[in-house]
Amino acid sequence: MILTEETEVTFGEFSRACDLVEDYFGETLDDVALDAPVSKRQLVAVLARVQLSSHRLTVDELADADELVFQSDREVLYWLERDLWSELRHEHNIAADEDRAARAVHRRIVEAVDGTPECDRDPFVRIEHPLRYE
Repeated sequence: MILTEETEVTFGEFSRACDLVEDYFGETLDDVALDAPVSKRQLVAVLARVQLSSHRLTVDELADADELVFQSDREVLYWLERDLWSELRHEHNIAADEDRAARAVHRRIVEAVDGTPECDRDPFVRIEHPLRYE
């Protein structure tokens, strides 16, 4: 069992989330890890924790306060107005370098879909499918 301030997950669930993050973000992980002071392995672990935690919020809760950029059965992309990243950083004791790298991964995906760089808001990608494990 892996415990943080508000999240409790089994190791198996965390491992599957890591696999999902690696599959979804693919080469973007490698690109960001090359420029960041964190390893790809650290980055995957941070992104997996972020994904698991984000699923306690409904899509409607996120959409109310933020700009929905794209939604499919597989993912939901946002520009965040709220301070979700700070909440997640605190909840999981994520270091500043890990936080910047994780945001960079999300930013590259959202900007690629949205087509416009956005400096004032934070990006967020919520992977929708197979995170809901039995």
